[in-house]
Amino acid sequence: MSIQTEQQDTLAMLRDSLARYLDDRHGFEQRLHALRQADDAPPPFWQGLARELDLLGAALPEAQGGLGGGMPAHLALMETLGGALAAEPYLSTMVIGAGLLQRHPGAHADALLARVVAGQAVLAFAHGEPHSRHDRADVQTALLRDAQGFLLNGRKAVVQAAPWASHFIVSARSAAGLSLLVVPKDTPGVHLRAYPTRDGGRAADIAFDNVRLPADALLGTEGGALPQIEQAHDEATLAVCAEAVGVMRRLMRDTLGYVRQRKQFGVPISSFQVLQHRLADMHMALELAAALTASVGEGVDTASSDDRARAVSSAKVAVAKACRAVGQGAVQLHGGMGMTEELAVGHYMRRATLIEGQFGSAAWHLRRVARLASQADNA
Repeated sequence: MSIQTEQQDTLAMLRDSLARYLDDRHGFEQRLHALRQADDAPPPFWQGLARELDLLGAALPEAQGGLGGGMPAHLALMETLGGALAAEPYLSTMVIGAGLLQRHPGAHADALLARVVAGQAVLAFAHGEPHSRHDRADVQTALLRDAQGFLLNGRKAVVQAAPWASHFIVSARSAAGLSLLVVPKDTPGVHLRAYPTRDGGRAADIAFDNVRLPADALLGTEGGALPQIEQAHDEATLAVCAEAVGVMRRLMRDTLGYVRQRKQFGVPISSFQVLQHRLADMHMALELAAALTASVGEGVDTASSDDRARAVSSAKVAVAKACRAVGQGAVQLHGGMGMTEELAVGHYMRRATLIEGQFGSAAWHLRRVARLASQADNA
């Protein structure tokens, strides 16, 4: 058996194990109940991923308690989680947080990473600020070094999964440049304003007011974090592309089931040619997005920063267009029922719509690809 075939079989087993678990523990009725009981405790399936399935370390190297699956493992799990609308806080904890920790080895980071893999810690990436939009270098949160360690002051906006987190990985600017720090949620001076997001997740605005941190809170070197922030955002962008594929596959499945059983003029509406054309367009957009996401995922771990950026942005453009085509098509083909809270299609469409703009809209990523191409031409 070739290495590639063995990896594909491993990923298929990961998908199947997670899909069966989510079918049992995170069906649509359980989701509706969780939304009604929304609080700041981590989702109930989270401990199952760590203790019952042992999946949280699937993408990490074996030396760090993982299975060595890399980005393809992240994408396989994110697609499956997306199909159940259960992605958070995997994205913030495993894709972004654990990725940053593993690239900055040290006693503090290694100990926290071990807790993350065991399901004992949840991470949130506190980077975006009220003014920054998608400019990853635009950080005004201030970091000062003194004899006792660091002093942190600033504001972060719409930090996904923050209410569930035990630790934040925070970007801040000092005279040396951008840095990353690990900040426990219960550190004095950390204040959260938590709220639900439109797709059923949780987020928070965070204030850091004279937060005192020890020297070992720093990840890597002071002032050298921008390349790591760029990589973390690219990996997260590709991960939500995979999540979107799972979301869209569920939308297609539910829509096909509906048009086959819904009758008009005595025949299923799936027999109408105009609807067949619409469904074909939706299917083609989905499969193009899925193929491009998988292709980028196979090489993103070893690509140069510019190649990674171009590939990820290209995938995000295709996924954003597919989310619009599939999400809007699914709701329209369901008619008025597609917008009700009691039907799953409306929930999936909302998540697909938010993924369109998450980590940058299609227009933002198109401009990014054009900028990188221009820089390459002028080099």
